Amino acid sequence: MPEAQDNSGAWSPAEFVKRLEPHERVLIELRDQLYEGSWDRVLSDLRARQRGEPYVFKLSKTIARDIEAIEKLQRYEREHQVDLARLLKGEAAG
Repeated sequence: MPEAQDNSGAWSPAEFVKRLEPHERVLIELRDQLYEGSWDRVLSDLRARQRGEPYVFKLSKTIARDIEAIEKLQRYEREHQVDLARLLKGEAAG
């Protein structure tokens, strides 16, 4: 079965945020609240948990899914020079 292609990089920031899955929204909020806005720290924590090492926060039982989501979110932010947390806050205010 062929893998689904991720064309989210072509979406505008507003469209990207609108299409975020609930777990992706949680990851963005946790990144800012617990990890000082650093995706690298979130990924490090998840990978430590995978290895059975101490970790900061139990994100979910689906570490692989979260890592994949974080990489997607991180890539989008980098490519579009946006902060998804700010966009989420703007969406909530609007």
